[in-house]
Amino acid sequence: MMNDNLEKWTILVARIFLSAIFIRSGISKIFSPESTQQYMESMSVPGWLLIPTIIVLLVGGVSVLVGYKARYGALLLIGFLIPTTLVFHTNFAERSEEIAFLKNLGLMGGLLMVAVFGAVSLSFDNRILSTAPTQLKE
Repeated sequence: MMNDNLEKWTILVARIFLSAIFIRSGISKIFSPESTQQYMESMSVPGWLLIPTIIVLLVGGVSVLVGYKARYGALLLIGFLIPTTLVFHTNFAERSEEIAFLKNLGLMGGLLMVAVFGAVSLSFDNRILSTAPTQLKE
């Protein structure tokens, strides 16, 4: 079993790794909206969904990263990944799409762990709970 200090830092590193793809994807969509919107429309997804997509990626990603309302952030990202995976990554004739499909399943697995267990230590959620009056903790 890991010592408490190592466990805290390992969970933080896991949240950093897990959230990085969502934050990076949201930022890249801000700086190349035309190509992203064209790709969405080529898959019969309305282009106006680009802005909500960026918001979901950034809010969910930052929520998991800093551990503030991390369970909600994880659920938000899972809710985004399910239709995204089914719409964009089911052409298994293309090896890259199969890999993207499986990658998204892995991301959803990590997000499910955050949704169930929360951000745990070294997070805003944990700090808020640890400083809350006893009545709020119960």
